[in-house]
Amino acid sequence: MKKLKFPTAQTILLIISGLVALLTWIVPSGKYDSLAYNKTENTFTKTHLNTTQTLEATQETLTDLNIKIPLKKFTGGDIWKPISIPNTYQKVDANPQGIVALIKSPVKGIIAAADIIFLVLIIGGLIGIMNYTSAFDAGISWLAKTLKGREFILIIIVTILVAAGGTTFGLAEETIAFYPILIPIFLAAKYDAIVALACIYIGTSIGTMCSTVNPFSVIIASDAAGINWTTGLAERFVMLFLGLIICLLYIIRYAQRVKKDPSKSIIFDQKEDIEQLFGNTTDSAIELTNRLRLILFIFAMCFVIMIIGVSQLDWWFIEMTSVFLVGAIVIGLIARIKEYAFVDTFVKGAGELLGVAIIIGIARGVTVLMDDGQISDTLLYYASNVTNGMHKGLFVNVMLYIYAGLSFFIPSSSGMAVLTMPIMSPLADGVGIGREMVVNTYQYGMGLFAFINPTGLILASLAIVKVGYDKWLKFVMPLVIILTLFTMLFLTITVYLP
Repeated sequence: MKKLKFPTAQTILLIISGLVALLTWIVPSGKYDSLAYNKTENTFTKTHLNTTQTLEATQETLTDLNIKIPLKKFTGGDIWKPISIPNTYQKVDANPQGIVALIKSPVKGIIAAADIIFLVLIIGGLIGIMNYTSAFDAGISWLAKTLKGREFILIIIVTILVAAGGTTFGLAEETIAFYPILIPIFLAAKYDAIVALACIYIGTSIGTMCSTVNPFSVIIASDAAGINWTTGLAERFVMLFLGLIICLLYIIRYAQRVKKDPSKSIIFDQKEDIEQLFGNTTDSAIELTNRLRLILFIFAMCFVIMIIGVSQLDWWFIEMTSVFLVGAIVIGLIARIKEYAFVDTFVKGAGELLGVAIIIGIARGVTVLMDDGQISDTLLYYASNVTNGMHKGLFVNVMLYIYAGLSFFIPSSSGMAVLTMPIMSPLADGVGIGREMVVNTYQYGMGLFAFINPTGLILASLAIVKVGYDKWLKFVMPLVIILTLFTMLFLTITVYLP
């Protein structure tokens, strides 16, 4: 009998799309009224079903709507998305998503995710150009010789740097560019591709999970909860430090086991294929010339400029994509690649990541089905009712799981914040705890599930590394369980601190 294979990422997401479409036939449709700030006219726009109403942009208006958020959070641009208005949920006519809607959802998702898809394709083109110059091979060979015997330092450096990006400015989608670069380095250090994947993906996941100054999660969530984002900051720093130590110890323990005995690798059966795909350049004889050093410097500067732009200049996908496109052209000129060869190599490099781009689009299609079926607000409504009358210790832990569950349907951190915080944060008042605890459970719940969330970035990341979702689950689930238990303990202790 032929052994059954675990389905591909695309198939998994299509199955999930089908289940979500089925949910729209079972879960009642419902909507909260929403409120958006119009910066041009300095007014609020209240949306009730299909009707809109213009209101004065005053603190009194917010008070009348039972929204406990300072007006300056809207006028200052801290909250730029429509928020849900508490106590306005009502059922609406069902809009179940049938076969036609299911078929259209991946296409709609690809269109909706066009910005990140183009970023991925342009990065693929840049990686293709870099491979053409042999700069990676020379750099990897040099690094492998330099770190010989101390390769674990690489794990610590990469994980900490990526986590720093996650906690400060929400480094997530951008890490897709790191895999083709770092996997050959880890292979040269006698680790497997899982170690490279873990350093990058777990690093960014623990960083965003314990966001400290991330404007796309903790700041917008705190604003939507009506509190200062610095409230609860000390607890998040402690959580980040301890969580990062747990993750590093877990990754290093696995990495050392694989280095000592390659057969212990979870993906040992793919060892030859992955090494052939990414190259194992330990014995590379390519010299790291000054020209190749300059090419590597330009390549690194693309990421430095991207990070500065996102964190300081309000850049987003268009600007990031432009940086990588210009970087590819500059590198092509330095390497003296002929025009025809440049275009051909760039297109082939982009094609290598086309499968990843499609995965991102299909995942976004799941959200499209949710929105069109109008069941997101219904799930939020019932989730908010679950915690009625709970003791504060139980409350924070239940909220942790509620946010983990909701993140399957709403993987966007900023989207989750503006949708849920006006509804969820007032629940803390009734329990007798600070609203920052709801902000923390939102971050920790989303962050924990992000380690395995198929509607998030993990399937796209696995597609680059050519590792199956089942292999990833086998590797990461013990860590997820450890982190979950630790988080529950941490929340329980902090909620009782004076």
